[in-house]
Amino acid sequence: MAREDIEDVRRVLAICFRDGQSLDALDIERILSFDMEWISPDEAEKAVQALIGKGWLSGEESALRPTVSLEDVQSPLGWFPRPSRLLMPVSPSEAEPVSEKDVPDSVKPTASVPVKAKAPQTAEASNDPRAKLVKRLTKFIAKSSQIPVDEVERRAQRKQQALGYATQWMCLALVAREQNLSMKEIIEALSTL
Repeated sequence: MAREDIEDVRRVLAICFRDGQSLDALDIERILSFDMEWISPDEAEKAVQALIGKGWLSGEESALRPTVSLEDVQSPLGWFPRPSRLLMPVSPSEAEPVSEKDVPDSVKPTASVPVKAKAPQTAEASNDPRAKLVKRLTKFIAKSSQIPVDEVERRAQRKQQALGYATQWMCLALVAREQNLSMKEIIEALSTL
């Protein structure tokens, strides 16, 4: 039973840390509760603290990282963890320890210098003509939905991080759709010559 418990926690950590970056405790809680909908927000807070307490996660609360190797972790389609395995995790002592060479440089502890997010590709550097419309589209969405421009940009950036290969203008279109804006106008704005 302990092996299944360990594999469940490793799968959860592999999903949370799929980008290889250290995460804030609040980000892990958000992934567990809102993104994956495995547990409630209150339980997510307890689960993160339990994972820290049992030694699955280490580091400062603003820069947590897994203490076990997440190499070759696979999650079957439709898999989800038992909440009890997150709220009362077993010790990872039975899991293989992580050696320094197995830890990606992006997860290794560094001096506490704020890390900037990857800058989106500029319109000049992009071959996509729609990239030149990003600023105008952002302002249009902000004005139409009555949301501040920086909040529209933040939402689009989160979508871009989650989707990986999605362009900035596509993520802005998704934000517009979430706000129930008329997609006809968005599509017309994005249609190119």
